[in-house]
Amino acid sequence: MTDTIALITGGSRGLGRNAALHLARKGVGIVLTYLSRADEAAAVVAEIEALGGKAAALQLDAGDTAQFAGFAGQLEGTLDRGWGRQTFDYLVNNAGMGINAAFAENTEEQFDTLMNVHFKGVFFLTQRLLPLIADGGRILNVSTGLARFSVPGFAAYAAMKGAIEVLTRYQAKELGPRGIAVNVIAPGAIETDFGGGAVRDNPDANAFVAGVTAMGRAGLPDDIGGAIASILLGQNQWMTAQRIEVSGGMYL
Repeated sequence: MTDTIALITGGSRGLGRNAALHLARKGVGIVLTYLSRADEAAAVVAEIEALGGKAAALQLDAGDTAQFAGFAGQLEGTLDRGWGRQTFDYLVNNAGMGINAAFAENTEEQFDTLMNVHFKGVFFLTQRLLPLIADGGRILNVSTGLARFSVPGFAAYAAMKGAIEVLTRYQAKELGPRGIAVNVIAPGAIETDFGGGAVRDNPDANAFVAGVTAMGRAGLPDDIGGAIASILLGQNQWMTAQRIEVSGGMYL
């Protein structure tokens, strides 16, 4: 996989970081974005370089469309300086956050925050980066198991991810002539800092997840990072417009 490059939004922590490391171990160059923690991003870049890989970090608010033109310009410069290329191969739309609020109490501000990051931002960032994605490349959008099963408190978040799943099919249809495969990965409950780290840090929550999961445990970051690497690097270019749930069989 030498000379292939992946752009991972929100790649400085959580599942994005894990995916970056999995891909880097396979020889993929990494450009990751971070929102505010430049130190965390630098640590991931250093970790990849220690593996013998090549990586760069760029700041981006994935929910602020006004930044996207400038970001694309920065990305072009980074690709040229770091790899001598004008394009990259894999886009992973991973950046995001969770807001837990009952449907009856969800505020418009919370709704707009989720929409801007999880749907509008993904839509227009991908659109803006299309000239930089190599023909024959791959786009992987990140959804959630909550788009299939319902857990109180995630109505707005899951609705945005449901929109992403529809968008994925349209992207696959319209980008197919360029040989670009577009799929969506839907993680289950994973032990990360997402949602305040409830699954990772709360034994009762972790046990509950394990009890409703066919494989008998909550997910680990490696479960998702490994799956992302497999989808992007596997011999499955003919697979497009698919929703791949990686949840250990949650709520079957």
